[in-house]
Amino acid sequence: MKTDNTVNDIAIYGAGGYGREVACLINAINRVSPAWNIIGFFDDGSPIGQKNEYGEILGGLPELNRYSEKLYVVMAIASPKMLKNIVEQITNPFIDFPNIIAPDVLFLDKTNLSLGKGNVIGFHSAVSCNIQMGNFNRMNTNVFLGHDVSMGNYNMFNPSVRISGEVSIGDCNFFGVSSIVLQQKNIGNHVTVGTNSVIVKKTKNNTTYIGNPAVELKY
Repeated sequence: MKTDNTVNDIAIYGAGGYGREVACLINAINRVSPAWNIIGFFDDGSPIGQKNEYGEILGGLPELNRYSEKLYVVMAIASPKMLKNIVEQITNPFIDFPNIIAPDVLFLDKTNLSLGKGNVIGFHSAVSCNIQMGNFNRMNTNVFLGHDVSMGNYNMFNPSVRISGEVSIGDCNFFGVSSIVLQQKNIGNHVTVGTNSVIVKKTKNNTTYIGNPAVELKY
């Protein structure tokens, strides 16, 4: 996690829509206090040299693993499974993963907050007290975490997700837009919660839930 006041090089892994949103987030951080120099994007599905409005493609996973200087990287991959797979293949010792937090995020108690590495917390989000967050979780715009929430790694919270107090969340879960988890519920691993769905009871691993109240989707 970056803690000093110097401007450091940073790259974004993933050049799609979410990657471009992350670039906007980094630029907003810099407007408050210059911290990052975006050198470009790494993306396995785009040719080297291709550009978007925030930078150019520097390569994919092989090029990142060969990068020979200190570099911070923010992972802009929305799929928990894909994100975990890519992170586990990054072996370059020069690479570090900072927590990227929008300037307007509301923390009710930063002294009671535990953050791992590589997390992203987007604009207009709010984080209550006694929060424990692992690594590589992504909170998009306007996400709320209630008091005493704990989570593992590689979870994706899409815009306007609401997590109530005392909820426990495992690894590699995907929360659709405007989905809600009621208080004291347990979300295990590899759970997908559909858009506008409301979790009112403990979930099963490797399962999709939809509706209000949410029910298991059977294929």
